[in-house]
Amino acid sequence: MLTGPKGSPAANVTLYWLPLGAGGQSVRWNGRVFEALVARHQHRPACDLYHSALEVRLGGDLFVIEMTPVWGEGAADRGVVLEGPVGSRWLGRSALFRYEVRRWRDGVIPDIGEAVAGPQQVSHDLARAQELLQLVPRVPALTWGRDELHVGDMWNSNSLTSWLLASSGHAEDSIELPAHGRAPGWNAGLAAAARRSAAALSSPAACGIRVPSSRL
Repeated sequence: MLTGPKGSPAANVTLYWLPLGAGGQSVRWNGRVFEALVARHQHRPACDLYHSALEVRLGGDLFVIEMTPVWGEGAADRGVVLEGPVGSRWLGRSALFRYEVRRWRDGVIPDIGEAVAGPQQVSHDLARAQELLQLVPRVPALTWGRDELHVGDMWNSNSLTSWLLASSGHAEDSIELPAHGRAPGWNAGLAAAARRSAAALSSPAACGIRVPSSRL
């Protein structure tokens, strides 16, 4: 097996759960209010809310994959591959209401010290790790905080994580949330990945039919 520095596996996909609003009391308070309202509507106890980030290691190379506000981290070269709107498409015209998706080589996860339940090792599969990295720029740029897929779940950073894991063939049922935790957006990512898979299976190429170049 190929190995990285000091005999580490050639590939390693790691997931981190970060408390919603880690490093920012305003976001954390708003999240608690939101969860209290949702829990009351669903007639259940309120949960702790978490958002997720990924680290992917290929040999000696480390990549951080995360969805953050455009106005957040100030590093010039932070591996931004995609931007999307926050709240509404119209608001997304302003940088104040846009998010960015990073595939940051040798990057850092802000507030990683607040991660809960330890880092979760998702897999050491080299091919799947490479596929995950290649998929990052292809994630749907849906509106953060909205249910544009009509699946009863909003689009956010957890959607990015679950979409990437499902689309690259990782078993998402092995992912465990911290005790008493909830990850809004996770099911939205799974739904988007399932639709992508269904579209690929129904395409002419998947059926062995060659599409003339004049129709592409």
